[in-house]
Formats: sequence, C-alpha cells, structure tokens
Amino acid sequence: MTYFISSECIDVKDRACVEECPVDCIYEGDRKMYINPVECIDCGACEMACPMDAIRNSSTVGRSDVFAVDNADYFREPLPGRAEPLGNPGGAMKIGTIAVDTPFVSTYGS
Repeated sequence: MTYFISSECIDVKDRACVEECPVDCIYEGDRKMYINPVECIDCGACEMACPMDAIRNSSTVGRSDVFAVDNADYFREPLPGRAEPLGNPGGAMKIGTIAVDTPFVSTYGS
C-alpha cells in the first residue's frame, strides 16, 4: 500500500481526491475517506488533489503510521455492523457511501 488518508480528512471529506482518482479506489466512510490499498495504482493523483493535505505516501512516512494501518484495516477487517470484511469491491461508485468507519476513526478525537 502506498497511499492512505490521515486525520485531516476526519469530519471534512472534501472529495477532490475522489474526482481525480482514475481507478475509483477511494471509499467514503462516515467521518472520513479510505483508499483501498489493493485497488490503488499508486499514481498520486489523489495526493495532489487533496486541499487538506490529508493523503500520505507510506513509503515516505512509514507503514507503521497508525492511519496507514487503519486505512488497510478498513478493507481487511469486518467493519462495525458487518459480518464480512469489505475486501476489494472493485470501485467505490459500485457500492456508494459505506457510512461506517473503523473503531479507531469512530472514536478519534473524543
């Protein structure tokens, strides 16, 4: 995984990144957006488009960043209220807003 979305997106969700993503791999949770690490082609278009500077490249900040790990968990762990992980649906537009976050983001800042 190269790109992930950090805390600057929480409760903002500008969506400029979604408009620039050529592969539709940015999914909308309740409080923030999430980049699917398998579907992402690492082009960097989202990072340049984000006015909040919320998108990071894990190769420069490290894969141990809590938001990098949480972003990947959004797709590989069952989300609250769901029995199965989201996995790789093949595009955010197919499934629309998911309207749920990871437990970490749900309680972030409270």
